[in-house]
Amino acid sequence: MRVAQAVCAVALLAVARLASAETVGSVDTAFKLIGPDHKVVVEVFDDPRVGGVSCYLSRAKTGGIKGAVGLAEDKAESSVACRQVGPLQFNGKLPRQEEVFSERASIFFKHVRVVRMVDAKRNALVYLVYSDRLIDGSPKNSVTAVPVPANQPVPVK
Repeated sequence: MRVAQAVCAVALLAVARLASAETVGSVDTAFKLIGPDHKVVVEVFDDPRVGGVSCYLSRAKTGGIKGAVGLAEDKAESSVACRQVGPLQFNGKLPRQEEVFSERASIFFKHVRVVRMVDAKRNALVYLVYSDRLIDGSPKNSVTAVPVPANQPVPVK
């Protein structure tokens, strides 16, 4: 029983560390007679371990009846742009690669994920957005980078 509780606690901590997004806005891309229209949504989230970095994520949201009830599968097309929006503050040493955002893109097994990578040689943070699925993910992706000032090296594990 204690092992199961420990596993649940670790899983909850892992989920809690991922950033949550807030919607900045959206535009309709296709009219749907019943249910919401298809749209492109722009969301923003702050890097949970790097203060002063915000990432803007645009992605397709499927409308219609399936979209309204949460049964639609969103397209794998998304884009990310991360920017320094304040003084950079690192919350401890960063792993070379870490997932910083994940959101469901279908009712089962499909997610939009953002991974932060550290380019220590160039002192930059690189963010990659992609979509995965249990069986067959998509190669469609987008990448952005945030340069870190030379006098502030990225603390790497």
